[in-house]
Amino acid sequence: MSSPHLSPLVRGAREDNDRVPGTPRRGSGFLDEPFRLGTTPSATVGPYLAIGLTWPDGPYAVAEGTPGAIWLRGRVFDGNGDVVPDAMVETWQADPDGRFAHPDDPRGAVTVPGFRGFARSDTVDGGAYAVRTLKPGPVPDGAGGWQAPHVDVSVFARGLLDRVVTRIYFADEAEANAADPVLAALPDDDARRTLIARATDDGYVLDVHLQDCTARGMVETVFFAV
Repeated sequence: MSSPHLSPLVRGAREDNDRVPGTPRRGSGFLDEPFRLGTTPSATVGPYLAIGLTWPDGPYAVAEGTPGAIWLRGRVFDGNGDVVPDAMVETWQADPDGRFAHPDDPRGAVTVPGFRGFARSDTVDGGAYAVRTLKPGPVPDGAGGWQAPHVDVSVFARGLLDRVVTRIYFADEAEANAADPVLAALPDDDARRTLIARATDDGYVLDVHLQDCTARGMVETVFFAV
């Protein structure tokens, strides 16, 4: 006898049918064929980064050919000291005048045509990311002072259920860095050094370390709870 609490689909199920749309098959609860496991993702993020999350001009926070454009480069390392070949790095920053490409910035629009402030790069060529942008200017700290020029960074990678957030500061902004309230709040110079990018011929470079790797002398990058 059919239970009155079963749904119409279950009550109408046919044991000899598993192909008619909308009509479920009432099984015995036992396997009647070999059990097969389908292919599952090998990582929480990695396999999906190339499907809609990256695009050809994603690494460009500013249009190609913009005067003064630089490259921000680096590699992403895991806790074994190995590069992560399928991570993704997002950046968000102000323009050289310290203005953001966002309508909520009370100081007005950005001053550089084509500057969008946002970029997204996957890691390629041995775990390296690369973002084409302009060096940002200082921005207000909300308490009457200034934050040193910096780039906000989000990293997505295998094994991470959520992004991790850090910053890129610049080694040739020593005076501004010394007065930056975020850097000043870090426990020591070793922690601060994980956020300071060094100058190169065409921009700056900073590696991201997701964890310490004592065997290789690698120190975890400072990440922020946001």
